[in-house]
Amino acid sequence: MRRTKKAQKILFDPAAFLAKVGAGKTISTFGKNEIIFSQGEAADAVFYIQKGRIKLTVISAQGKEAVVAIMDAGQFFGEGCLNGHPLRMATTTALDDTVVTKISKAAMTATLHSEQKFSELFMAYLLTRNSRIEEDLVDQLFNSSEKRLARLLLLLANFGKEGSPQPIQPNISQETLAEMIGTTRSRVSFFMNKFRKLGLISYNGKIEVHNALLSAVLHDKPEIQG
Repeated sequence: MRRTKKAQKILFDPAAFLAKVGAGKTISTFGKNEIIFSQGEAADAVFYIQKGRIKLTVISAQGKEAVVAIMDAGQFFGEGCLNGHPLRMATTTALDDTVVTKISKAAMTATLHSEQKFSELFMAYLLTRNSRIEEDLVDQLFNSSEKRLARLLLLLANFGKEGSPQPIQPNISQETLAEMIGTTRSRVSFFMNKFRKLGLISYNGKIEVHNALLSAVLHDKPEIQG
């Protein structure tokens, strides 16, 4: 019996766990612009993106809306419920056809305690997300809006990850980009045209980010300063 239990532990596959319906788990599909959960709703589950992308938006008491994150396949969201938050702090909306796994708070807690591989996967996600939040804060405090836009484009194109940079989907509007970096749409439009003229990006239905943009950010070239 002990040997069987040990074998089960070794064979546990986090990817398979997240991809299948089970106790405390459901899988749902959302179309473009469909809301997955809204700010102020009860927080009772964690979500995992199997396919597609979502955006997180927050509305202030004064009614101002801000996009705080764009999340891709392979990422968790809604994890605040594990930290004692009774209500959702943000609204999550599908940016395109999206498949998510919903894991109840109880099932998530139990799996984190019982399965080391799953705990390691989730911890790696939390550490990466925490680093991104810290970088975003520094970005907002010290960088010009032009440089913040350049960094955001690099992140959306997955620069620094394995494989080639990915084209940015056209349904990331300039309004959304402006909200994410704390500036106006007109400023984003101005900077995007400037980047294109300088050969840092190209646009043909989708935004293609070139290595020159990364070089400009890293070396703080004059054309990226605002």
